[in-house]
Amino acid sequence: MTRTRRKNRDRPAAYPEWLEEILGCLRTDKAVRKDFEHGGRLHIDRPLPFLSIFLTRGREGLAARDVAAANASYLIANNLDEALPIIAAVGGVLKQRFGAFLLLDVDELDHDTLLTDDAPYLPPFEIRIAATGEPAAEEAETALADGVDIRQVKFRTPHVERFALETDFQAAKLAQQTGFSLVAVRFAPIYKQPESGTIYPDLRERLVANIFDAGLKAFAAFVSATQCLKITTHRALGRKAFVDAVSRADRSIDEVAASFDFLLAVTPINADAAWQEFKASNFKRAPRFLYRPLSVQVEVEKRKLFSVAFDRFEDPVLYHLYREKQQELDLQLSLISARETSRFVEYSRALYGPVETSLYRNAAEILAQTENVAHDGDDGETDTEIAGCHDVKIAARAMIASYQRQYEGFTAEIELRDDLPPGLLVSDDRLLISRATRVPRSRVHALLSHEIGVHLLTYFNGSAQGLRLFRSGLAGYEGMQEGLAVFSEYMAGGMTVARLRLVAARVVACSAMLEGRPFAETYNMLVGEHGFGPAAAFNLTLRLYRGGGLAKDAIYLRGLLELLSHLKSGGALDPFWMGKISASHFRVMQELSLRGLLKAPVIRPAFLVDPHAQARLDKARAGMTPLDMVTS
Repeated sequence: MTRTRRKNRDRPAAYPEWLEEILGCLRTDKAVRKDFEHGGRLHIDRPLPFLSIFLTRGREGLAARDVAAANASYLIANNLDEALPIIAAVGGVLKQRFGAFLLLDVDELDHDTLLTDDAPYLPPFEIRIAATGEPAAEEAETALADGVDIRQVKFRTPHVERFALETDFQAAKLAQQTGFSLVAVRFAPIYKQPESGTIYPDLRERLVANIFDAGLKAFAAFVSATQCLKITTHRALGRKAFVDAVSRADRSIDEVAASFDFLLAVTPINADAAWQEFKASNFKRAPRFLYRPLSVQVEVEKRKLFSVAFDRFEDPVLYHLYREKQQELDLQLSLISARETSRFVEYSRALYGPVETSLYRNAAEILAQTENVAHDGDDGETDTEIAGCHDVKIAARAMIASYQRQYEGFTAEIELRDDLPPGLLVSDDRLLISRATRVPRSRVHALLSHEIGVHLLTYFNGSAQGLRLFRSGLAGYEGMQEGLAVFSEYMAGGMTVARLRLVAARVVACSAMLEGRPFAETYNMLVGEHGFGPAAAFNLTLRLYRGGGLAKDAIYLRGLLELLSHLKSGGALDPFWMGKISASHFRVMQELSLRGLLKAPVIRPAFLVDPHAQARLDKARAGMTPLDMVTS
């Protein structure tokens, strides 16, 4: 043993052993998570020049606790006596490391003083802030005041007021006893009814998210003023690790999502027999569709779904993503349980939305502008080079093998099926090919770019993230996913007039279905008014009327329009390859990526390296319509 080590061993420890261990973790860049009595906790997922603080003082269920605990570095303690030694020790180590250190003291006001029972309108609510006098702390205070914005709530707007720090015993004591820079924030408990204390859950959730975000902006301003860290955005100061509660909830949600295959559950198994029946009726009577028996117990899965605990997430962003997914799964379960009933179409409308006027107008324009160059829509009848299911399988196997050479985890399987209508379908990690499939050979690569290059690729990229949610898909992901998939056909050089007309016709026919028009009437509209061949029109109509009326097919054109708008505005494509996400989650994905919670895509679509891909992408970024994909 060296003399120095012996000297350290013999020297009395300055702090209790558990606190010395914590300081040792901070000095060696290890995460800290230590629970205390009375629900207290110190959590530091990585050393940072700040600490968010909430003192419970015997109180429970306050939103201020969740605001503090949403941060990457926080302390929940019962009182000042318990908190001060920890803050002094932890803050000392972090200040020594970064050269600066900030405390964010979060708490609530006792009452919502600006709200009266007889107010004829919803008044502003009170937020009070204060800071120690250093310039960096004052900049943090200003950033917090500017960052507080809950106008999205549409209930009440914040009225921010500064107060003298010495008038608040807790904040003054923390600043005085530790000597660290400090910003204090106190907000009115607007998420509770003044009399009964009943909680408004949605308002509470938004309040926590917004004050947490304002706190991050305060930290970023402090970091910038002291030059103690280099960051590109305040969101980079958020959490970089999932807590166990997130992992447990992720597994539970994934188990519910995997308990049923939504598309197979609502897709008829007798497509060919139904077509023969429809022809035999001289195209006048809707055929009878048969479905697989449901293998899921809907009520059991719903009970599991709503038993998943989100209250320990400590991360407003992830909390919101999982709540959205929970609601979507609930709707999907309700939808399949209503299969072949009149309720099905209404659940379907709630899940996929109506056909908006602008979407219908775009679809109608595509059909009108391509009317003179239209074929009958039956791909198999417009090309003498036809590929059957086995040809498609061989090409699919080759494309999957090329992805496997880049990423060995790309272990997709291929199944030929007798129980599907003509075409291809992806279910989790499987590519399902109907044995009735017949497509022009020139379209095979584009179709596989759609199914493998987008649907399977985002499944495996999502699987490579830390959470399964990104492979099963964030709520509402399907629209952008199908938009990307259609766009991939263009990028691969395989977009045709017939294909674009099919995508547009799905919207027009979906609108007719949602208006309550019968199966035969929609079929005859496609044949008589838009020139589709009998087989193509039947398959298109089948997709829309399956289950009792599925509005999914309108999302292809809607997603494509959203994607083209995104590209025109300078948006990037890369976040879309990280997993299955919707356009509304683009900013969230960027934030999670900046925080290090998401990895870059392990594999990128092969169609992006097509010799003409860059030129096509540049054209899309310059601004293009779906029609431009086939007419210019």
